[in-house]
Amino acid sequence: MLNFELIGERFSELRKRSGFTQTQLSEYLDVDQSYISKCEKNERQFSADVLEKAAELFGCTMDYFVNESCEFVQIPIALRAKNITTEDLDTIAAMNKIALNLRFMEDLLEGE
Repeated sequence: MLNFELIGERFSELRKRSGFTQTQLSEYLDVDQSYISKCEKNERQFSADVLEKAAELFGCTMDYFVNESCEFVQIPIALRAKNITTEDLDTIAAMNKIALNLRFMEDLLEGE
């Protein structure tokens, strides 16, 4: 059974750690800002599509949201923009997706 409280807490933690507002993420995720607020407070549940897109942006796996024992090592990104657009967030998500895939492939190679 999914722990929706954990999902909301981890989403909120990652959002704040990344320096994004609920409004910025709502525009990127194409949802209402109140949806994010309610999900972070465990008043609603995030959809799988929203969590998947958020995981790409934050540079984490989906497992991090649902598995309490899963650890997260943030991919360092230097961002100096004052006004971040949805297109900027798309670019960050694409870079994180590449970095996560690279990390996954390196882990696979270590096992050989």
